[in-house]
Formats: sequence, structure tokens, C-alpha cells
Amino acid sequence: MRALFHSYLNASLILRVSIALVLGVAVGMIGGQQAADWLAPFGELLLRLLKFLIVPIVLLTLMVGINQANIGSMGRVGRKLFGFYVITTALAIVVGLVVASLLEPGSGIALNEDAEVKVPDNPGIASVLLNIVPDNIFTAFTELNLLGIIFIAIVFGIALLKLRESKAHAELGEHLYKVVEALNEITLKVMAGVLQYVPIGVFAIVAKTAGEQGMATILALGDMVLVLYIALAVHLFVYCVLMRASGVRVRAFFREARTPMATAFATQSSSGTLPLTLDAARRLGIPKRIYGFSLPLGATINMDGAAIRIAISAVFAANVVGIPLDLFTMAEIVLIGTLTSIGTAGVPGAGIVMIATVFAQVGLPIETVALLVSIDALVGMGATGINVTGDLVGTAVIARSENKQVAEPAGEGLESTG
Repeated sequence: MRALFHSYLNASLILRVSIALVLGVAVGMIGGQQAADWLAPFGELLLRLLKFLIVPIVLLTLMVGINQANIGSMGRVGRKLFGFYVITTALAIVVGLVVASLLEPGSGIALNEDAEVKVPDNPGIASVLLNIVPDNIFTAFTELNLLGIIFIAIVFGIALLKLRESKAHAELGEHLYKVVEALNEITLKVMAGVLQYVPIGVFAIVAKTAGEQGMATILALGDMVLVLYIALAVHLFVYCVLMRASGVRVRAFFREARTPMATAFATQSSSGTLPLTLDAARRLGIPKRIYGFSLPLGATINMDGAAIRIAISAVFAANVVGIPLDLFTMAEIVLIGTLTSIGTAGVPGAGIVMIATVFAQVGLPIETVALLVSIDALVGMGATGINVTGDLVGTAVIARSENKQVAEPAGEGLESTG
């Protein structure tokens, strides 16, 4: 038993996660709902462990990162990052529309007039922007308001930087910075322990999802699922082109990114996967001042996978009701979908909110969303995987554009030799 345990610990994390994914699907399909119910607590434990790390790792990593940079470079990185996220989100919607228009998911499916779907209220961009500034610092932590936590980290990080630069309190600032840095290192040690449980949790979550969905659900709307994953693959290729053009080593990138990608796929949670995404960025040699800001922000507002889902759902709905989308409507979907993906950031049921908002604006029946509920988990898995990948790609590309790689990775870094 001890030898088996050591073999497990010594195997690479991605190998263990890959085996867990395959075994999870097999066990879920064979065991069905009974297996899903029995394994659910093990999957829930992984989600709790990852969420447990979000607050300290985001807060401390960003504060340390700010104190390794300067205010001017932070503003420059922020502008680049926001531009990258907006452009790739719009590209994702275009990719989804093109692929779905070619493959026509939903053709031949009839709309159930009695179908109902509950859509959460869309808070709008103004509400999301106001939510960045929490009215209670502790509430931001307890409610996992990532935008609020980022704001708190930036404010206190800049204040600490100014304290260290002041003549009167420089020594006090240095002592405080060392405490923050030490707490950050402790958090990374805790995360290293949590990583050992990730494959077990992934196995349980995938088995639960497969057991609950079943083969019948997959076959019923299989064309929609297939089209979505083809579009996700195309967008993944777009990422590779962007990285190659920016000088990022694509193979080295995916060697470190595949663990958070697989975990995001299994858990369907960008924010829950954040500790693993931050660890991957560290291993890639990306400066902490960049990934400490870009990844928490990306986990909240950068939703390329969700954007592709919007586009394909729109084409699906149009085919179901027999009204093909014209070029003007597609342009509307690109514009509205890009804005909506940011305007619903961090909202429970954000995927449904985004789809319903776009449908309402372009005149598609919201009732068609009810047809997609049965495959929501299968669609959400792929979309979340791309969401997290997009966050890391943006971080890597911006880091290369800054041309200030830091030699602190366990891997080979991002710089291209070609």
C-alpha cells in the first residue's frame, strides 16, 4: 500500500488528472446516478479546497506582485490586458458563429411551446462596475467577490509600496512586505498539498457528471455538443497562432497549462481553478506582478468559452425556429455578446444570463434555452476549459510584450527560440 501511495505521489500531476478523467467517465457511465450520488462528496471536497485558497492566494500574490513593479507598468499592463480580453472575446463569438453556420446545429429539432426557463436578472455593466468597490471588506472575502478582492489587493498593495518608498516609514514598510511575502509562500505550500488531492476530486466530479447526464442526454442533443467542441478546438488553434506570433513557446505553455485546463474542464469553475492557474503561470516564469493581476481579473470577466457558447446557442435557436441569421444579426450578436460577457461577470447563472440577454436583443425565443438545459454540464465543461486557457494565453502574451521575463519557473519559460 505504501509503495502504491508513493507511486501516486511521484507520478506527474497531469498524468494523474488524465487518468482520473478517463476513469471518471467510465465509472459514471457504468454506475449511473448511484455512482454520481456516492462520489459527489469527494468532488465537493475538491471544490471546497480550491475555493478555500482563492482569497489568500489572490490577495497575497497581487500585493507581492505590485511591490515588485511600479505604478506606470501596472497601468500599461492593465490597458493591454483589457484590450486583449475584449478582442479575443469578440473573436470567440465570430468563431462560434462561423462554425455553427457551417454545421447548422438544431436543424430538425422542434421547439416545445410549453418549455420554461428561469433566467436570473442581468445586473448590467454599471452594477458590475460598482461591485468592484466593496462596501464591506469582509463581505468581499466571504462572498468571493473576485473583483472586490482584486480592488482591495491593489489598494493595499499600492499603499504598501508607497510605505516602502517613503523616508519616514521605509523600514516599517519593508518589515510588513516581508510578512506579506512569507504569508504568500505559506499559501503556496498549502496549495502544493491540495494539488495531491486534485486527481481524486476530478475523478469524482467527472464520474458524477457522467452518471447524471447519461448517454441518452448526449445523443439527444449530440450535434449541439459536437459543434460546440469543434468551435472550441478552432479557438484553441487561434490561441496557438496568437502565442506563436507573440513569441510564446506553445509547447512549453501547454505543458504547464494542461493541468488547470483539465481541472477547469472537470469542475466547470474558472474561479475554483484559479489556484492551479496561478501556479501554472508561476511555473511558466511569468512575472508575479503580471499574473497576480491578470488571472484573477480574467477568471471574472474573460469568458471566451462562454462567448462561443452564446454564438452557437444563437445559431441553434435560429435553426430550431427556422429563421436563419443574417449578417446584420450576426454582427449584433458579436457586439452584444462581447459587452454582455463582461456585464454579467461573476453572476450566478452567468451563462444563461448572457444567452438570454443576446436572444432578447436579436429577437430569438428564450424558450429555446430550455432545450439546452439538459446538456448544460457537458457544454459548460468545455466552455470553462477555454475560459481558463484564454486567461493564461492573455497573461503569457502580455508578459512577452512586456519583455521582462523573470527566471523563477520550474519549467522552461515562455520565450520562443524560433
